[in-house]
Amino acid sequence: MATISESNNSGPRGELGPAASMVMQHYRQQLRTRRIYTAISIVVFLIVLFYSLQFANDANAGKFFERLPYFFDFIRSFVPDSPMEIFRAMFDLPSPYADGSLKYNYTADRHYITDTLYIPNFIYQLVITINIALVSTIIGAALAFLLCFFASTNLVGAGATRFVVRRIMEVMRAFPEIVIAGLLTAILSIGPIAAIIAITVHTIGALGKLFFEVVENSDMKPDEGLRAAGASWVERVRFAIVPQVLPNFVSYTLLRAEINVRASTIIGAVGGGGIGEVFRLAIGRDHAAKTYAIIILLLVSIIIIDQFSAWLRRRLIGHQSFEFGRGAA
Repeated sequence: MATISESNNSGPRGELGPAASMVMQHYRQQLRTRRIYTAISIVVFLIVLFYSLQFANDANAGKFFERLPYFFDFIRSFVPDSPMEIFRAMFDLPSPYADGSLKYNYTADRHYITDTLYIPNFIYQLVITINIALVSTIIGAALAFLLCFFASTNLVGAGATRFVVRRIMEVMRAFPEIVIAGLLTAILSIGPIAAIIAITVHTIGALGKLFFEVVENSDMKPDEGLRAAGASWVERVRFAIVPQVLPNFVSYTLLRAEINVRASTIIGAVGGGGIGEVFRLAIGRDHAAKTYAIIILLLVSIIIIDQFSAWLRRRLIGHQSFEFGRGAA
C-alpha cells in the first residue's frame, strides 16, 4: 500500500505523480483565477474612483483638482502664536498677545465658584458634554438591558414579542443622533435636553442589538438546570444568563459612552450645548489656540474613558484573564 501511494504521489526522479500533479494544477488554476479577479476588482475600483473625483470636481465648479495642491494650507496657516497659547486658552489664563479681541480674551469666560476660584470655560463645557453623554448612556443602557432579553430567541422564542422588540430597536437606531436632535429641537427647542433624548434613543437601539446577540450566544446549560429545578423566567435570566453576559454588557456600554461623548460634541456644535458649541465658534472665528485646546481636551477625555473601561473590565472578569500564558498554565 505504501508503495502504491508513493508511486501515485511522486515519480522515479522525485517528480510529482499523477494525483499530486492534478492537485498542483488545480491549485495553480485557482491562483490564476484569483489574480484575475483581483486585477479586475482593482481596475473597477480605479474607474469608480476616477469618475467619483470627476463628479466632485464638476460639483465644485471645476475647482476640486485645482485646489487639491492647497489641501493642507489650512492646517499650516491655522497655527497659534505660541504653543503656550493653547495652555492659556485651556485654563483661561491671561495672554501676552491680548489686544481686546475675543481671540485672546481667555479670562472673560471663566465660571467663578468663589471670588478667586473658577472653572476654566472649556473644562466646564467639556463637563456638560460628558454629562450629556453619561446620562444618555446610563438611561439607554438600562432600557437596552431590559429589552434585550425579550429580543433573544433562546429566551422568548421566535414569537411576536421578539419581533416587536427587535423592530422597535431598529427604528431607534435607524436615524443618527443629530437627525433625532434636529427633530426634537422643533418641540423642545435647542439645548442639552434635546441632545440627551436624541442620544438616549439611538443608544437603546444600538446597545439593545449588541446585548441580545450576546445573550443568544450564551451557554444555556445553566438555564436548563434552573428550569428543571422549577425556577421562573426572571430567575433563570437573573442567575443563569446575567452572570455570563455582564462583562460584555459593561464593555459595550463603556464603548458606547465613548461614542456618545463624540455624538454629544457633534450635537453641541449645532446647538446642543457643551464643548461642541464653543468648538464650532472657535474654529469659525479662526481662533487657533482655542481650537487646539478643545481638541486636546476631547482626546484626553476619550483616553480616560478607555482606561476606565479597561480597569472596570479587569475588576469584573479578573486580572488572570488578562495575563499572557496564565490560561495555558
